[in-house]
Amino acid sequence: MKLMIGKVIRLFLLSGMLLLILLPSIGDAQGENREVVMSEARTLLDEGDDLYKARNYVQARSIYEKALTKAESEFNNSDKTEALSMIARTYLVEDKIETGYEWLQKAEKLANDHEPLGWSRYQLVKGRFMWRKKELEESTALFKELYDYCSERKLHFRAVDAAHMVAITGTYEEQIEWARKGIKEAETGDITGWLGPLWNNLGVTYEEMEQFDSSLAAYTTAREYHYKYGTDRNKVIADWAVGHILVKMEKFEEAGQWLRPVLTKCEEAHDDEFVGLTCRDLSEIGASSGNYKEAYELMVRARDMLKAAEMDQWDPDGFNQMIDRIDELRAKLE
Repeated sequence: MKLMIGKVIRLFLLSGMLLLILLPSIGDAQGENREVVMSEARTLLDEGDDLYKARNYVQARSIYEKALTKAESEFNNSDKTEALSMIARTYLVEDKIETGYEWLQKAEKLANDHEPLGWSRYQLVKGRFMWRKKELEESTALFKELYDYCSERKLHFRAVDAAHMVAITGTYEEQIEWARKGIKEAETGDITGWLGPLWNNLGVTYEEMEQFDSSLAAYTTAREYHYKYGTDRNKVIADWAVGHILVKMEKFEEAGQWLRPVLTKCEEAHDDEFVGLTCRDLSEIGASSGNYKEAYELMVRARDMLKAAEMDQWDPDGFNQMIDRIDELRAKLE
């Protein structure tokens, strides 16, 4: 269950999964408290970032490649480093790790810490490759150092991203500490789009630690920020997170009041992943009241929807637990 939580909740605000929705973790050099020369390559980088945030990874890669070409003609080493790093990241998000790493090595040859934008972007991507390779201690150390580097240079956006990654890769104690550091940095830099995801990550950590009261408080705060600054999907999934943790707390009646409207909205949006996740939680609500037929049917639907969303690939343990639960519910009907 831990992996599923991390994949679905922690990353859903970073990539659409996932790393899922707001994707505030890209670049946003314009948003930094520093002067940025808006070269043609920089304009293309920003365009690529917008496409990446929208999960149009192939299109984003094409724009980053154009940014690379333009940066070469402008003799802009920093922009070249950023473009190469983000080309690598588009492959990483598609699970083409080896291909992405080849591009990252090209960026490594150019990256230097005298060019803050190029260096910070390269390090953010490098750390994510280390994370995907399960080099957790090494990636955590990298992100901690990068946080200091960015914060000192008032690169608040990227400092928040670094803190956010420590809140994923670190120990539970580090996750709590760095989630709160990221929140403080986001408040300092007035980076409102990060506040929902950061509070959400804190909720995930508390959930994994089975400190459900603290998790609920964090998810509730995350929801407030998503409703202020997020997309419609952000808002629906924030509602789901609150309902989901209420199920864990066995507050089934209250959880149902949150989750039933979520299911309707997810069905209307044809969002297989969150239809499935919501059905799974609603199944447990049905089982709690002895309505095993409804619980069984909902869990079967959850399985089908999450199979379509490839949960068996990104969280095989969680998917198998759901299959086992279907067998348990079926037995209660016999």
